[in-house]
Amino acid sequence: MINGLLLRDAIISGANAIINQKKLVDELNIFPVPDGDTGTNMSMTITAAKEELSKLDVAEVSIVSKKAASAMLRGARGNSGVILSLLFKGIGRGLADKEKMGGKEIVEALELGVADAYKAVMKPTEGTILTVARVAAETARAELENTDDFLAIWDAICQGAAEALEDTPRLLPVLKKAGVIDAGGKGLCIIFEGMRQVFNGGEITALKEKTQASADDDFFKNAAAEFDQEINFTYCTEFIVGKDKDAKDSDTLRAYLMTIGDCVVVADDDDIIKVHVHTENPGKALQKALDYGQLLTVKVENMKEQHRKAAEENERVKAQAAAEAAASLEKCAPTEEYGFVAVAAGEGLVTLFNDLGCVNVVSGGQTMNPSTDDIFAAVMATPAKVVYVFPNNKNIIMAAEQAVPLAEDRRVVVVPTRTIPQGISALLAYDSESSEEDNLQAMLDAASNVSTGSVTFAARDSEFGSFKIKKDDILALDNGKLVSVGRDPVASAYKLIRSMADKNTSYITIIYGSDVTDEAAQILSDRVSAKLGDDVEVTLVSGGQPVYYFIISIE
Repeated sequence: MINGLLLRDAIISGANAIINQKKLVDELNIFPVPDGDTGTNMSMTITAAKEELSKLDVAEVSIVSKKAASAMLRGARGNSGVILSLLFKGIGRGLADKEKMGGKEIVEALELGVADAYKAVMKPTEGTILTVARVAAETARAELENTDDFLAIWDAICQGAAEALEDTPRLLPVLKKAGVIDAGGKGLCIIFEGMRQVFNGGEITALKEKTQASADDDFFKNAAAEFDQEINFTYCTEFIVGKDKDAKDSDTLRAYLMTIGDCVVVADDDDIIKVHVHTENPGKALQKALDYGQLLTVKVENMKEQHRKAAEENERVKAQAAAEAAASLEKCAPTEEYGFVAVAAGEGLVTLFNDLGCVNVVSGGQTMNPSTDDIFAAVMATPAKVVYVFPNNKNIIMAAEQAVPLAEDRRVVVVPTRTIPQGISALLAYDSESSEEDNLQAMLDAASNVSTGSVTFAARDSEFGSFKIKKDDILALDNGKLVSVGRDPVASAYKLIRSMADKNTSYITIIYGSDVTDEAAQILSDRVSAKLGDDVEVTLVSGGQPVYYFIISIE
């Protein structure tokens, strides 16, 4: 039987495993647009649970699973993160009131998690993380016919998940064409394997050390920052020796220093020898240096003390930032009838949504998917009985929906806007004199009537459809569909607008990002106006958004 402490360590191990391999999972994403990638979102989601569980010292699996589920729910980011949180939410429900768990308990709990995850997705797609989780549960159920042994059951879960993952390209043709397996499914397998390591009596998966920086021209760089890893020796010792005319070869000095320390760097020219070493005995290093000439400069620093102070300062800054963030988003009593919350990134877009009535704008979008807790905090800081939330990104909708049941003293209505232009159009359609139901329908209709174009860059080499894409190529998308690959953002945006506009087009809004100059944006606007004539009103907005050179609204 598995107790709460073992479950706690297993989840922490699973979290470390996906953190270590998040880049690998991110690179499985088929579409090369820079977005909140799967591995990143899953690792950030389960890290929220890891942080809570690290403070926990209890033996009941019910408490551990509930704490993990709650933390993941609030920390969920992106669709993959939300699905992961729902799996653990179901597991938490299945283990409620359980002090320990065996094979039967985990099978039933995982089945609840799979049911919760499928239920949350409007149109479940097979060949995804959902399939991997479902097959894992089914394989475990079949194994339960043979044994109730927990380890055998968890082995079956991992085996079923791995087999389902390998089958995802057959179920999802787009994966087969790209020659990859599903990213979310891979992330789940990594987490399950990380947990299995602990269940089988192994240590918690260790986080990989950061790569040691190599020496460069900044020779006397602060070693506490340069070698950001476990400190094996206390003193960072650096000095310069003015070489004697008959000084020995510096290689012998390097060899000696390696016997008393690590991170040894020795460089010399005709006149001097520069030395960097981590050691417990700075005096020995300096004494040896005198065999080669006179000491010109000496610096000895206690790295352990530096790291201790740096850690204290980091915690102080984090605590201060958290306090300031909490103060800026304090819970407000619902005094107004309605209020709005939007998700957007970029100073210009934030100002625009503020002007449209959004009391709080959650920072986020592509590459920066906010968590459920981020959205919930903004909802609670909006003093309204009914709060409309505009995610403005398809990968944020599920995280926003998870915030709905968390708000007990107000009603939260998620308007499933998938783009910034949809969010703007939906907000403009709101009528304070209409009912909640009529407003929701009007906003949905408005969002569906706007077309969104976008111009961004490729985050990685890829083959998508008929396109062979190189990293940093300029991508033009028509309502999320890749239509061209180029090298110039303005030219790509002009071509995109021409292809999207038709005889019914009346309004075009060009929102330009932080990497586009005012002059370049004006050139695009003038070219579009000249081409489409006076019947089409072209508006230019400085959105300041990252990642996307242009976001284009066509109505």
